[in-house]
Amino acid sequence: MAAYRAEDDYDYLFKVVLIGDSGVGKSNLLSRFTRNEFSLESKSTIGVEFATRSLNVDGKVIKAQIWDTAGQERYRAITSAYYRGAVGALLVYDVTRHSTFENAERWLKELRDHTDPNIVVMLIGNKSDLRHLVAVSTEDGKSLAEKESLYFMETSALEATNVENAFSEVLTQIYRIVSKKAVEAGDDAASAVPAKGEKINVKDDVSALKRVGCCSS
Repeated sequence: MAAYRAEDDYDYLFKVVLIGDSGVGKSNLLSRFTRNEFSLESKSTIGVEFATRSLNVDGKVIKAQIWDTAGQERYRAITSAYYRGAVGALLVYDVTRHSTFENAERWLKELRDHTDPNIVVMLIGNKSDLRHLVAVSTEDGKSLAEKESLYFMETSALEATNVENAFSEVLTQIYRIVSKKAVEAGDDAASAVPAKGEKINVKDDVSALKRVGCCSS
């Protein structure tokens, strides 16, 4: 029988943000990943909310603190606090609404203006279950991801397709970067590994890790 670990018993805490236009499904991606729930009646997020979930990566317990905010322009004043300390991001667009894909580059610029340049970012084409309404092809998504050195995946929060994979991949890549820093520190490894609950700032060059299509459906 596996040993029980309390909710606050974790090795690393990583802050991940969800960004993208309103109505692309950010809140349902969050609820599907953290609570395995989906609501067709979900309303626009007002302000900011966050949820947590812990995963096991290479024998370490990684606690993800995932922040979700509204995509409407009127909430943009919260930007700096929202992004502060984030080491991962899911940039979400709706595959049935081309305008949400067109705005992805603006969201990415804002993200990079407020975070470390080597933050782990995954481009997410959500609502892949609505196949008859698709307005953004998988190829277009992959092309943008390749251009901007992002990971890429298509998801369906409704059908729970690739939701687990998307969050897990981002968290695993963040963990590998942190582990690499600890190994490279050699005798200083102990000080390189953050204390429990400490926010991680990813400084290493992770471009080699960002391989487009590694996880696309």
